[in-house]
Amino acid sequence: MAQTYKIAAIPGDGIGVDVTEAAEQVLHAVAKAHGGFQFQFTTFDWSSKKYLERKWYMPDDYVQQLQKHDAIYFGAVGWPNVPDHISLWGMMLPLRNSLNQYVNVRPTRVLKGTTVPLAQLQDNPKHLDWVIVRENSEGEYAGQGGTTHGHSDYAIATEVAIFTRVGIERIHRFAFEMAKSRPRKKLTMVTKSNAQRHGMVLWDKIFYEVAKEYDGVVEYDKMLVDAMTVRMVNKPESLDTIVATNLHADILSDLAAALAGSIGIAPSSNLDPTRKNPSMFEPIHGSAPDIAGQGIANPVGAFWSAAEMVRWLGNGKLDHTADQLMEAIENVTSNPKTRTRDMGGSASTKQVTDALCQEVAKIVGQKK
Repeated sequence: MAQTYKIAAIPGDGIGVDVTEAAEQVLHAVAKAHGGFQFQFTTFDWSSKKYLERKWYMPDDYVQQLQKHDAIYFGAVGWPNVPDHISLWGMMLPLRNSLNQYVNVRPTRVLKGTTVPLAQLQDNPKHLDWVIVRENSEGEYAGQGGTTHGHSDYAIATEVAIFTRVGIERIHRFAFEMAKSRPRKKLTMVTKSNAQRHGMVLWDKIFYEVAKEYDGVVEYDKMLVDAMTVRMVNKPESLDTIVATNLHADILSDLAAALAGSIGIAPSSNLDPTRKNPSMFEPIHGSAPDIAGQGIANPVGAFWSAAEMVRWLGNGKLDHTADQLMEAIENVTSNPKTRTRDMGGSASTKQVTDALCQEVAKIVGQKK
């Protein structure tokens, strides 16, 4: 009997709807080609449009509803007539926090057929092959702080960054294990402890405590976040696995996506490593209201996120399936006829999706 993976689909806003539909089509094609498993999607319309109608994004029992599923596939959130901090705190951050998704993983590499801004990467695309491990529950995004006298000339706003021993230790340990699993076994820790003398000093201290357990197994070093931006541009080949705080990794991962050629191809995973709650997978490109509903959005980031979801769901048993999906994705991006506008082509979202489904069937059929 085929294994059924129950997926909660949250298309959200803008092109999130377009790419989620595309990802579902591809995942069904993957399951059909391989056999032995299938995907069952349940769609939750927790969008900004619905928020404007009812004044809430998610119902009170959203955790209970989502826990009935094996994973969450997320499109995008954000719309011009809803302030960004409302949409983010109305859905994305509560999801991560309530479901213990304390790890955000963002792999970055140059896909075939991608034009990159750095000449050295165009000549040597393998020089950029990174995994950024982002602490996903603390730091400046913990929600601590407030505003006093907000409607006066004496307004005071505080944003309190939270760093706990538990939170820091578990993200560093995850990062070391990630580095250990990769061929180069190299980890770079990002900090700003020269200026942020409390939370970041604790961040560093605990990193080196955990590092002792990996001496001789993982090579590791430390970078201040500002210097890290320079290193990412000038010496991308010197980096492999990177661990950083919530805010720092949020910024650095967008720089990584730009260096790899397009934010439209970048994936992410929000993981609960305990597997007690469903993890969430999403492209990082945002809702792009200016092109929403036009059928021209780049779905590659959504496909790559789907591949990461397959890998996570299989827990080691579907790695080959995820690898084949990534091979199919690169076959599609390497063909000028199946690239979207942001990658220098003219293909529609549907044309890219259909081409990928055909490529999946071809690759799987050849290797059975």
